[in-house]
Amino acid sequence: MHVLDNPVWHALTGTHATLAEHSGPAARYDPEVAVFSAIADDASPAAWSALAELVGPGGTANLARRELAIPDAWSVLFKAPCRQMWLPDAVTVDDPDDHRAPGPIAELGAADVPDMLALVERTRPGPFVGRTVELGTYLGIRDRGELIAMTGERLHPAGFTEISAVCTDAGYRGRGLASTLVRAVVRGIRARGETPFLHLTMENDAAHRVYKSLGFETRAELAVTGVRAPG
Repeated sequence: MHVLDNPVWHALTGTHATLAEHSGPAARYDPEVAVFSAIADDASPAAWSALAELVGPGGTANLARRELAIPDAWSVLFKAPCRQMWLPDAVTVDDPDDHRAPGPIAELGAADVPDMLALVERTRPGPFVGRTVELGTYLGIRDRGELIAMTGERLHPAGFTEISAVCTDAGYRGRGLASTLVRAVVRGIRARGETPFLHLTMENDAAHRVYKSLGFETRAELAVTGVRAPG
């Protein structure tokens, strides 16, 4: 498998190992950091047993990968098909001349987490919890002190970095703030010699059009699957 076919596993066993809980061929993020779990590429019975041990009887896990067969003893809680896109090296990411941000781009850190969580609550870009900011670089734009847009980095499988938490307050949409922040995050990723990628739900046509206009190409279709362990 390509590392992006099972990106959570390759992040948890690589760059993010210190943010993970491990049990042999299974791992998960500290729940205060992220909501994702993973099993090794071969998805063997031993890997599922290890995951069951990790989450406990009746515990839940959110898995993001391609071609996952769920054992009969496990319950499927939900399945969300996603499009995985990546940015070819040849695509440039210079900002357009009509940049209309009401303030400068600033790096966000632990002190900004309350504002980040408030923005996430208003915009619902996807899972984001108290220590998610530890996964990578997060950038934001403020207007008169209020955080009104942000974008950051999440999964880090070897050679790749996922762009995530792309969100803009409803009152500031249509100004290209999300595109501006994505470009800035892309530049940081490329400065490390890595390839940017991202995920979006299959029905999110608006986001797909935006990312396609920035030069992202669809690489694969994955699914985020919520499962419950036996017992």
